[in-house]
Amino acid sequence: MNAREIVAKADRGEGLTEEEIKVYRQVVRPVRHTYGKYGMLAKKYLEEENVGKHWAIENLPEYLHGIGRQADELYETMYAKLSNDERYRRTGDFMEDYRRQTEIQRLIEDEILSELVYVD
Repeated sequence: MNAREIVAKADRGEGLTEEEIKVYRQVVRPVRHTYGKYGMLAKKYLEEENVGKHWAIENLPEYLHGIGRQADELYETMYAKLSNDERYRRTGDFMEDYRRQTEIQRLIEDEILSELVYVD
């Protein structure tokens, strides 16, 4: 039996022998999805804290990639808005500017986590 027949047999849901399983594993490599920071945090949250939702999501990779895209968009939007705010404008003093940038990043991170990642 060739590899194509083994894959077709597995797709039909028929049982495979041990040798066929070895051939199948060589031919069909699992797809490894990589997600951004927030996609991985969402995945970990779903696996550990919200298993019901984890199993209910039909296309998990698409959902997690969507979380990453939404997080990027929210970050850009909030950064543009906050950097124009008088409280966070650059002063010319390195330490003060650093503190302000850190505060902006903390605010954005909190918003992303509460609105996109840790939702039920």
